[in-house]
Amino acid sequence: MSFSVIVPARLASSRLPNKPLADIEGLPMIVRVAQRAALSKATQVVVATDSPLIIDACRAHGVRALLTRADHVSGSDRLAEACEQLGLDGQDLVVNVQGDEPLIAPAMIDACAELLKARPQCVMSTVAHALDDAAEFANPNVVKVVLDAQGLALYFSRAPIPWWRDGSSAAQANLAAAGALRHVGMYAYHAGFLRRFPTLTASPLEQIESLEQLRVLWHGERIAVYVSPDKPGPGVDTPEDLARVRAIFAAPQSRQVT
Repeated sequence: MSFSVIVPARLASSRLPNKPLADIEGLPMIVRVAQRAALSKATQVVVATDSPLIIDACRAHGVRALLTRADHVSGSDRLAEACEQLGLDGQDLVVNVQGDEPLIAPAMIDACAELLKARPQCVMSTVAHALDDAAEFANPNVVKVVLDAQGLALYFSRAPIPWWRDGSSAAQANLAAAGALRHVGMYAYHAGFLRRFPTLTASPLEQIESLEQLRVLWHGERIAVYVSPDKPGPGVDTPEDLARVRAIFAAPQSRQVT
């Protein structure tokens, strides 16, 4: 199986300015992400960005990067332009790896791509894992997903879903056993669907939840979900997250994640 990894990255960030360029043990975060992705089975890893500063940082460390328009409203829109620049065929597989996941597991990238290949009725695949922390379940910054019997996404939400009507303390105390899943923001698509994605009208649900994958469900398309037995490494959204990830890379065992 052949696929490309494209990492969308924009310089602006409300909670952590210049986030892709944040230093992690001597390398910009976006470079750390690309290095992790390069350990997957991907045939190429490319950063797609709106910033010449990110382009320069990537190229200084041997990471391929493309300059894309600054007016894209989502990472998928940015990837669509990157597919055009790369000249990808409509059936070529593309995995979208978020630019703030410097500890992403290469095997998780492979599994996401392999799932889409195995589910031709779906236009996308993504990843989730069992959620067992009540604070995370209630946290609107943690996206949840519920699945149907075939492992396809029914809905994504920042709200705690599924919700037990009777407020069962036993069920909420054992979230994983009750089927609570945390969504991991990684997606695989065919390049042809990525090119079509920007032409789909934004859905009200997407705008309410600020989750672009809801546009896909709104238009009747299906998303397959790989339920990983493992949690991904921590991502970076805030200064506190960055400090946590820096500490991981600084620790002696960090040799395993470089």
